[in-house]
Amino acid sequence: FYAGAYAYGKSEKRTEIVDGRARKSYGHGKPFGTWEVLLRDHHEGYIDWSEFERNQSLIAVNTFAKKGGIKSGRGGQALLAGLLTCGRCGRRLSVSYRGRPSHPYYQCKSINQMLAKPRCMTFGASRIDPAIGKEILSAVTPMATEAAMEADRAHRDNLEERHRMMELDLQQARYEASLAERRYAACDPDNRLIAAQLEKSWESALRRVETCEAALTQARQIDAGIPIPDFAGIATDLEAAWSAPNVDTRCRQQLLRTLVTDIVADVDEEQREVILTIHWKGGQHSQLRIRKPNPGEHGQKTPDAALAVMRSMATRWSDADIAATLNRMGMQTGQGKTWTARRVGALRTVHKIHGYRSAEKNGEWLTLTEAAKKLGVTAHRVRRLIKEGVLPTEQVVPDAPHQIRAADLEKDEV
Repeated sequence: FYAGAYAYGKSEKRTEIVDGRARKSYGHGKPFGTWEVLLRDHHEGYIDWSEFERNQSLIAVNTFAKKGGIKSGRGGQALLAGLLTCGRCGRRLSVSYRGRPSHPYYQCKSINQMLAKPRCMTFGASRIDPAIGKEILSAVTPMATEAAMEADRAHRDNLEERHRMMELDLQQARYEASLAERRYAACDPDNRLIAAQLEKSWESALRRVETCEAALTQARQIDAGIPIPDFAGIATDLEAAWSAPNVDTRCRQQLLRTLVTDIVADVDEEQREVILTIHWKGGQHSQLRIRKPNPGEHGQKTPDAALAVMRSMATRWSDADIAATLNRMGMQTGQGKTWTARRVGALRTVHKIHGYRSAEKNGEWLTLTEAAKKLGVTAHRVRRLIKEGVLPTEQVVPDAPHQIRAADLEKDEV
């Protein structure tokens, strides 16, 4: 009704044989094209018929959990939300978030919720989304130059059209000023009331001419000072345009839906690969295989160069000195943060990088207690030998635990 159409026969009755008797049921909706009566432009509507059809198609594809339904791009962190179909059960993959900060995951859990069966598949979006993004860029690259030329032409036409409209406005203002002048000149001077009113109209028309001239001059100066966007440069560097910080996920999702109809996902557990079959607009298909990370593997790994620096400095410098060195070298943690003594210590514990040479129990270096036990004396006596300079030791920092070389215990002075 709100689209200006009259419709009749949108539902039908059905007859079924139940227990040997005919049973009728009413209110079954019929497809849009099978309605008995549909009179368009029957009355004045709130929207036109084309907008109504566009709304209905959008509502249809946004229908959740229906066959063929694809949710529109609404933003979020997952690029492929609503586009992935399970290659095993045919249902839509949903998006879940895990961790802090949250990371998106794609999973087929409908069969688990409905039939209590194991989930078909689960995989993260950290590798899938960039791979699809590269496929999109490779697909649109051949048309990028043509689109850049069209965008440049549209930009120039827009500027010319705006200037032309302002010039027409100025021309109209000048005509009205000339008309007001002729009316004032044709007025009887003795009729002072009419003459005063015509003079005000003339002055108002002249002020409008001055305003239009100033606006046109200012617009030309501003447009001349603003550099024309480098559309050709954007065409040659689509990846930078795709990854620009001012381009949100919703914009990327909408661009993806203009090129892709559906993506069928499957997981090869033996090869540890995610298999994506992309159905492009127009009927073309392409397949993409992406390695699935092993359990415990993630993309926030500490750089190997930072671990190498840590291993070389651990037994001679404190965690604070190591953190300061890594920061001066411009290295960051796996999460892109700067280093602190606490983070260095935690990472040393995870990778079993000992901070003292005596921690390596190979007999070359000993702690103060181990040295006292080997000499058969108390730790207080060994401390006196160190204080008197008889027994040499090493310390990472002052007041840190003493590290004693085992060979030094065999000296005659000791």
